[in-house]
Formats: sequence, C-alpha cells, structure tokens
Amino acid sequence: MKKLTLAAAIVAGFGLFNAKAQNVNGMKLTDIHVDYIQIRSVKSLLADKQWIALEYGQKIGDYSELYIRDDDGKKLEFNSAIDGVNKMKAYGYELFSVYAEQIDKDSNRPVYVLKRK
Repeated sequence: MKKLTLAAAIVAGFGLFNAKAQNVNGMKLTDIHVDYIQIRSVKSLLADKQWIALEYGQKIGDYSELYIRDDDGKKLEFNSAIDGVNKMKAYGYELFSVYAEQIDKDSNRPVYVLKRK
C-alpha cells in the first residue's frame, strides 16, 4: 500500500511540474482578486480556433493583451465561451449575467459576466 501511495505521489508531482499557469497580460488567474470579470469568445478568421478574452478592470493597451495565455505567452485555445466559463469556475467565479455584444450590422456574440463566489 505504501508503494502505491508513493507511486501516486510521484506521478502527481510530475503532472504538477509540467502544469502551466494561465495568465492575462502577465497576471496569473490565481492572482486576480476582483468581484466581477467578463469573458467573451474570440474566433480565428482563418482557423477553427477560439480564444477567451478576459477583462477584470485592467488597463488595456492592445486588445491582444486580453487573451488567456500559458506561461510561454501562447494563447490558450478553448472549445467555446462556455468552456471558458467552466474554466473560471475553478478560480472561484460563477455565472452572473449574459448580454449580447454587437460585432457588426448582422451579428452579435454573448459576453459572460462572472461573479466571485
């Protein structure tokens, strides 16, 4: 039994060693301590990819600073905006409100407002 526990601890240690911390403009998601955030899905024009733009009240110089990234600065891909909402649940947020943001004359996208639990 002790060997099994030790093996599980070693495997977990390797998994945590390779884990990447998510951040927005260099601020780790675990270090964002605000009551409300908003997220929206941003789709790639040329590829079948979606990223999440996250705003928590930070100063924005360029829209690309809003994307959730890994430690290497690469934008993290998500399946959908709801995938991003579910991801933020792990950081202590829950869905508070949803509204539509107009993209152009004929289309809009949902924007999700999350509240810290």
